[in-house]
Amino acid sequence: MKRELMDILACPVCKGELTLKVEKEDGVEIVEGTLSCKACNEDYPIQDTIPNLLPPSLRS
Repeated sequence: MKRELMDILACPVCKGELTLKVEKEDGVEIVEGTLSCKACNEDYPIQDTIPNLLPPSLRS
């Protein structure tokens, strides 16, 4: 995921602002990390550069 996406991403549950926690970065993209919404207390994983923004009820 590129950092520039933070400007347009919002929580899919409440449309709140997401914060980014980077665990692994390759210089160009965020490879692993977490997007968190403080408004509804949900976390969304980033794995292999892809943010999983499915609502929690739809993740398996």
